[in-house]
Amino acid sequence: MVPQVTTAAINIVSAKSIGEHTIRLVFSDGSSQDVDFAPFLSRSLHPDIRAFLDLNKFAGFRLEHGELVWSDCELCFPIIDLYTNQIDKLHLAAEA
Repeated sequence: MVPQVTTAAINIVSAKSIGEHTIRLVFSDGSSQDVDFAPFLSRSLHPDIRAFLDLNKFAGFRLEHGELVWSDCELCFPIIDLYTNQIDKLHLAAEA
């Protein structure tokens, strides 16, 4: 089920690793998502993105101003995609 998005600003208030490439995100409206990044990272053809399949590199995420980022924004995602747990839009479109 996809959560309804309101017009209020949504930020990430907590991010915790719960699996190899899965992060539990808690948002400012109290909702949460367990986002598995492995499919997105595995399907990417870009070597800079595939580099995050390395668990040590992936574990370097942090919250910055309510957003989830790695390194110097080397990898980041729009909050709405994280909020709706739809980070792999090309794959989702292929399934439709």
